[in-house]
Amino acid sequence: MSERIISPEQENFEEAELDRSLRPESLADFTGEDHIKESLQISIEAAKRRGEALDHCLFAGPPGLGKTTLAGIIAKEMGVGIHITSGPVLEKASDLAGLLTSLGENDILFIDEIHRLGRVIEEYLYPAMEDFRLDIMLDSGPAARTVNLPLKHFTLVGATTRTGLLTGPLRDRFGLHYRLDLYPAKDLQKILVRSAKILNVGITDEAAKILSSKCRGTPRIANRVLRRARDVAEVRGEGIIDKEVAERTLKMLGIDERGLDPMDRKILSTLATHFAGGPVGLGTIGASLGEEPDTLEEVYEPYLIQQGLLSRTPRGRILTPTAYQALHLPVPKGTQAELDL
Repeated sequence: MSERIISPEQENFEEAELDRSLRPESLADFTGEDHIKESLQISIEAAKRRGEALDHCLFAGPPGLGKTTLAGIIAKEMGVGIHITSGPVLEKASDLAGLLTSLGENDILFIDEIHRLGRVIEEYLYPAMEDFRLDIMLDSGPAARTVNLPLKHFTLVGATTRTGLLTGPLRDRFGLHYRLDLYPAKDLQKILVRSAKILNVGITDEAAKILSSKCRGTPRIANRVLRRARDVAEVRGEGIIDKEVAERTLKMLGIDERGLDPMDRKILSTLATHFAGGPVGLGTIGASLGEEPDTLEEVYEPYLIQQGLLSRTPRGRILTPTAYQALHLPVPKGTQAELDL
């Protein structure tokens, strides 16, 4: 199977390579999301028996949960090539045309952040997804004409962190829809143990349990914390990630007993001290923190809401009484948080 990376990851190269080495390469090795794995296994097996391309597939959910990993697994399970790109990269119709015409029979085209595709690019995708043809407009004005270019059968795998931004026509053309949720600690613990074996570092059950409860339900964060714990174990420990090493690593990274990192606490404290606990709009919060609202909504909010620290309302974001407890602050009188007590 060949792989061609269209859009390089924006991380440190060595870190990115190590992160990819920790990714499972089969559904059997993929931890969690059992209902998704079973559905995919059935669809893949059926497509292989018929000798057809897998139906177009859409993965939705917060960053770091394995959407890109699942796309790679699908390609390996199907025994086909995968071509990887992202929505913002595809600026012109010629970009998409070059990708589609280079696909082999039953290949996978993975588009990350597919909700950020331009409208023109999206229109070109419709006939490609439904009829496996590319409609190219030649010339303009009275001499304009359309040429239909046949394409090999392929599978489009899209990943999005914001399903609501997908247009209805595009969303409806995906035959398989899956929503990935934040992982429970027990699944993250299994991921940490597996990754530790790949990294050739020992980890105790107690340490894995401590780290898994502080990784925001996200495998990507769990693997990142594990790599830092390995560093601490090698430099300040005995080469094994035990309870002491795990706790020292979390302290070094600024992760507290609730699994909140410095940015989480900054968001909560800003709402508490600057906006009396809310309600306040996401754009206002972003401006006060110097952070993009999209980043706050996609990266930080899901975990804060899951932990019962933040609430979304029609009027804006509101701190809960639990958030004040986490900040070791009294609940102000006259606020929504006091009414919720």
